Amino acid sequence: VDAAVALRARGCRVQIWTPRYDPARCFSETRQLEVRTAGSWLPRSILGRGHALCAALRMICLALHVLLLSGEEFDVFVCDQVSACIPVLRLARTRKKVLFYCHFPDQLLTKRESFMKSLYRAPLDWLEEYTTGMADCILVNSHFTATVFKETFKSLSHINPDVLYPSLNITTFDTIIPVDVASIIPKRKKFLFLSINRYERKKNLMLALEALHDLRGRLNAQEWREVHLVLAGGYDKAVKENIEYYEELKLVTDKLNIGEQVTFLRSFSDEQKITLLSNCTCVLYTPSNEHFGIVPLEAMYMKCPVIAVNSGGPLESVINNVTGFLCEPLPAQFAVAMEKFVRDPALKRTMGVAGKARVVEKFSSEAFGEKLYQYVQNLIK
Repeated sequence: VDAAVALRARGCRVQIWTPRYDPARCFSETRQLEVRTAGSWLPRSILGRGHALCAALRMICLALHVLLLSGEEFDVFVCDQVSACIPVLRLARTRKKVLFYCHFPDQLLTKRESFMKSLYRAPLDWLEEYTTGMADCILVNSHFTATVFKETFKSLSHINPDVLYPSLNITTFDTIIPVDVASIIPKRKKFLFLSINRYERKKNLMLALEALHDLRGRLNAQEWREVHLVLAGGYDKAVKENIEYYEELKLVTDKLNIGEQVTFLRSFSDEQKITLLSNCTCVLYTPSNEHFGIVPLEAMYMKCPVIAVNSGGPLESVINNVTGFLCEPLPAQFAVAMEKFVRDPALKRTMGVAGKARVVEKFSSEAFGEKLYQYVQNLIK
């Protein structure tokens, strides 16, 4: 979405093609873009299995529709996440260039818990590597991902992908008016901790709950009453994992007896996100080995310090002890960092100012857009 907005701002005619689009569950910016769909008739899974295979088939179907039935002409195709469509796009009557933005190798996002799963994944892993190598230009979202790319795709050792950091569209944060935070949490709290992540197990939201429980043992009764945690995240009833993980988190919250200190917010609005970022003490970012992670940038731009796991993208976005804290993915370590904000409320302001300055300097949408535009221009030449 950021790529589409950035290229359109530079005079490019941009269309987004996707198998499925629900304006109510997508970034608000998409409502101002030309979004078209094809291939939604293909299932996302077969009896809850085969998600990767179905994703590849849906993208191949989408690419065929774009080439044969859409009636549209393009100069460059920009793809991300699923590379299976690239060889199809190269079949265009007049050869078009393809730019592939690799968030992370898909084959590393699943476990091979059985021989049958390994057998099922083998051709998909080969397909991902082979089709990724067919792109005319490959970009990755961080130096961390660039290293993983080289280690994973052995046959592509001759390719050195360029790093293009995701940007933050600050317009949303500068123009949206916050709502009353009392409409989100039951009572205004002095120390509001916030987690923003999809309801997926790999996001490790359980760490935030366990850290909150650990923090309870470090505070007196009065301090504990002033603490609250909001778990805000994308939630789609069509995604089985979202439903299951939400229920798991609710059960753990009850088991730890921290229910009064926790609010679950599913599929929140931009207004709610801005409100929470405007009122929170700091943001807890719990996934490990995250490819990059846009949430820390959003938090820092809103002058919210970030407590994140010391691996993956946050190592490149968060400066430890300056814009937040980088910790091992252990409840005790997160709790220690959270306690620092309770003991020293001024820490939020100091780190918040430093965080916003870092985002403006290094991760602006202007820098992202200009660099992406140059890549597209080089492909057209």
